[in-house]
Amino acid sequence: MCALNQSQEYIVLGNVAAIWGLSGICLILGSAIYRLSGIALETFSVSLLWYHWVALVVSVLFMGFAEGYRGFQQAWSPRVAARVLFLSGNVSPLRFLLAPLFCMGFFAIKRRRMIVTYCLTGGIICMVLLVHQLSQPWRGIIDLGVVTGLIWGMASLLVFVWQAFFGQDFNHSPEMPDGAVEAS
Repeated sequence: MCALNQSQEYIVLGNVAAIWGLSGICLILGSAIYRLSGIALETFSVSLLWYHWVALVVSVLFMGFAEGYRGFQQAWSPRVAARVLFLSGNVSPLRFLLAPLFCMGFFAIKRRRMIVTYCLTGGIICMVLLVHQLSQPWRGIIDLGVVTGLIWGMASLLVFVWQAFFGQDFNHSPEMPDGAVEAS
């Protein structure tokens, strides 16, 4: 059996941390997609009127654009992919253990971005609680839009992570705090 030297062990540990970070995020997003899809599909068990159909189309288009394209593809996914790449070369025990949270920017990130991350998470939790109070078909109509955005978001995340590790021109910032060593 071939023993790994310390630098090879560090590389392996970094890659395992990156896989854990990405997998954990995909499990969180996938779980939300799965749970909300069931509620969203219940919408079609109710007799929809014309204004329900209009609301459904608006919800899917708006959330696809606002959440999927603007929120995920333009902002969150490139940053998370950059943090997954950073983690692969800069693993620590805490980052390894909490890799999904590190990659999503809940710690070891620029202060302004951390504040935005926590405020956005709090806002999302409040919106979830409010939407949960709605009855069908309105809850399902909103959830169809959310599912659209989440699917777009997970797909864009996977594309950006692929580009980060295998592309030639990936130059998105992991937004590490000042003084942190950045990996290329």
